[in-house]
Amino acid sequence: MNTDFAPTIDKYDAPSLVGNQGRKRFHVMAKPAGSTCNLDCDYCFYLSKETLPNGPATGRMSDEMLERFISQYIAGVTGPEVVFSWQGGEPTLMGLDFFRKVVALEKKYAKPFQKIENDLQTNGTLINEEWCEFLKENHFLVGLSIDGPKEIHDKYRVTKGRQPTFEKVFHTAKLFQRYGVPFNTLTCVNRFNARKPLDVYRFLRRELNSTYLQFIPIVEYKGFEKTAPHKWDNAALPKDGEPEAKPGHPNSIVTDWSVDPDDWGYFLCKVFDEWRSKDIGKVLVNHFETLVSQHMGLGSQVCIYGEFCGKGVAVENDGGVYSCDHYVYPEYRLGNIKDQALDSQVFSRTQVKFGYAKNETLPKYCRQCAYLSDCWGECPKNRIIRTPDGEPGLNYLCRGFKQYFAHAIPEVNRIVADLKKQPLQPQKRM
Repeated sequence: MNTDFAPTIDKYDAPSLVGNQGRKRFHVMAKPAGSTCNLDCDYCFYLSKETLPNGPATGRMSDEMLERFISQYIAGVTGPEVVFSWQGGEPTLMGLDFFRKVVALEKKYAKPFQKIENDLQTNGTLINEEWCEFLKENHFLVGLSIDGPKEIHDKYRVTKGRQPTFEKVFHTAKLFQRYGVPFNTLTCVNRFNARKPLDVYRFLRRELNSTYLQFIPIVEYKGFEKTAPHKWDNAALPKDGEPEAKPGHPNSIVTDWSVDPDDWGYFLCKVFDEWRSKDIGKVLVNHFETLVSQHMGLGSQVCIYGEFCGKGVAVENDGGVYSCDHYVYPEYRLGNIKDQALDSQVFSRTQVKFGYAKNETLPKYCRQCAYLSDCWGECPKNRIIRTPDGEPGLNYLCRGFKQYFAHAIPEVNRIVADLKKQPLQPQKRM
């Protein structure tokens, strides 16, 4: 562990983020194909990475870099579990032979006391029977990107030739079910489908039988292709409630497909009610699961609602290490695993400061909010508007979150009270 920062230890030194008994736990999103993808989804924030000056290199992760990454990741994590998350771009473009090497290398470097897990996020268009056999045999958990029924999914999720993708993705979901491949659904909530929450939720439940649902709000600062988070002009940011703080305005701060903050709140409230009335105890929804956990005193289950961040980095195909999946810009590049060990970059002073900044940059408006400990300002990359009194650093989705928390928390507290009356059963990793 790298502690060579200063003569004295302060909260930005690496030991402050190391867990109990000196165990180092962190998570990596690996991008073996970089931003390369066979689709051209309108709202994708990663396709533009190849256009960044001094940004991540295009191309495939080499066999040498793959082995270096796997060996360093396993060596760097001293906790009982190492989770490899393969993302993109589209990671299945690497082909099955690449992932066969992944499994072989994990076995080569695995420590006797550690459990090695793999998850794979895919658009589902390249999956066939052979893929399913491999994923099932090697216990991969798959995240399948699907935005709802056909008319909703095909709005933004299209091929390079602007052709729809729903039928192929739906077919892949059925293949997963046939082969017994465990999968979650990941749904991007955008300006279009946010007004159709029950259409989306009921489709995922009834047609796909998904039992773990992830909903990701699309929030894209206009100009995100070139401008890194927090490198924008704070004085030019709109205030909460101004028309420029919503999509659709000519001078909006966000892209046209970004979710409207009020619609985000509406979406969460409607889905929460449906989940509470029909699926509680049977279905996990990322936002609801973590809110229950927080009110049980167990902390956030996802990084966006944590008080601090910084323990989840991205490793690009060229070995470049970045502070976060949403911060793959030159300004947030920590280094490269060919030059410096992965764990020393994760626990570097630069990255620790990045993690603490999530809390330290919160405006006074947030610190006085009744929902501070439920939200903690959500993801810092979404803090692109100003508070009503003009202080920068307010989350674009603030209005929606307030609507959701006000609606859901009374019921969550009743759920928590019921849970405390019975033994808590451990959940499978999803």
